[in-house]
Amino acid sequence: MKYKYILISALLLVGIMFSVVIFYRLDPAVLTRLSFYVDLANPRVKVVQVREGLRKEEVAEVVGEKLGWDDTEKQDFLKIHLAYNSADHEGRYFPKTYLIDKNEEPLEVSAVMLEEFEKQTEKIEESSEASKKIDGETALKIASIIQREAGGKGDMRLISGIIWNRINKGMKLQLDATLQYAKGSVVEGWWPRVRPEDKKIKSDYNTYLFKGLPPGAIANPGPDALLAAYHPQKTDCLFYLHDKKRKIHCSKTYEEHKNKIAIYY
Repeated sequence: MKYKYILISALLLVGIMFSVVIFYRLDPAVLTRLSFYVDLANPRVKVVQVREGLRKEEVAEVVGEKLGWDDTEKQDFLKIHLAYNSADHEGRYFPKTYLIDKNEEPLEVSAVMLEEFEKQTEKIEESSEASKKIDGETALKIASIIQREAGGKGDMRLISGIIWNRINKGMKLQLDATLQYAKGSVVEGWWPRVRPEDKKIKSDYNTYLFKGLPPGAIANPGPDALLAAYHPQKTDCLFYLHDKKRKIHCSKTYEEHKNKIAIYY
């Protein structure tokens, strides 16, 4: 009888959790605690939280760890684009909390995340007049950079404005996040520290060498970053930095930017 009541309670908690996950973005710590009850009520279902700003390899690791995948299955997860004869789907593994059957095939899990991306971006585009002027692929690239560069969602529209300013002026973006993407690896880590000599790395993702946006997204952006890409803040700034407390400071000129580097670093 005692175990019957435990199971009923767990099922009730799972029902509540399903509702909450649908309507709210929960704190990761809360999700971790609640996932225990999902496992108790239905061991086949796993709670998989895909955070904003992960690159595709990190998403494969997060999902694979939860579902017990081997390296081949992780690669299958990343190669769904081959089935569609398209470029890889970096940036399209939509960040949210998923409830996934532990026996789900990698290609099916990937398809679910890509479908969620299409559904969520369609909502954003339908609610934004700017989407009629901005190509969706361009918005995704910018949103992925914003996600990695921002100190928080309060910075995102300002960073978007600065990125658009630099694009419109034909300037190099010179953003560390794109260089991290070019440099990232299993050995060095996916988001390694950028050093001065790295700015000479021969990669299309090195925005210190090449003008314009990189050839693809660099991470999976969340809704706030996607919205910021379509709705940049109006600003005269062309440069920015974050101080040690992650507060953003922007500048209109390079001289002003250098002065702020001296102040905050």
